[in-house]
Amino acid sequence: QVQLVESGGGLVQAGGSLRLSCAASGRTFSRNAMGWFRQAPEKEREFVAVINWSNGGTLYAGFVKGRFTISRDMANNTVFLQMNSLKPEDTATYYCAQSQASNRPRRSYEYNYWGQGTRVTVSS
Repeated sequence: QVQLVESGGGLVQAGGSLRLSCAASGRTFSRNAMGWFRQAPEKEREFVAVINWSNGGTLYAGFVKGRFTISRDMANNTVFLQMNSLKPEDTATYYCAQSQASNRPRRSYEYNYWGQGTRVTVSS
């Protein structure tokens, strides 16, 4: 089994920063990519960023525009999402997910395991 536990969400003013963490355990051999998604109230879940677990290659959604950085700590099986210059429209629940796909997947269905989510609220 795989367990993904997110942390680091909270309330921040526009222009501020947050760093999300996702601690992963179990079935490490099936982990080729780790991604972050988000879902705002009454909206569909959307891709934010992905990192290839072995080579560290990354891919971001267009709306990130250099504000977010995804990284990993392989020794501690943890993936991070550093979010800077936050905007009210970044308000959402952020989820990390694990995929067996190695091509930096961007679609929800390419991910096998999901965390419970961490809430991010950006006030204007």
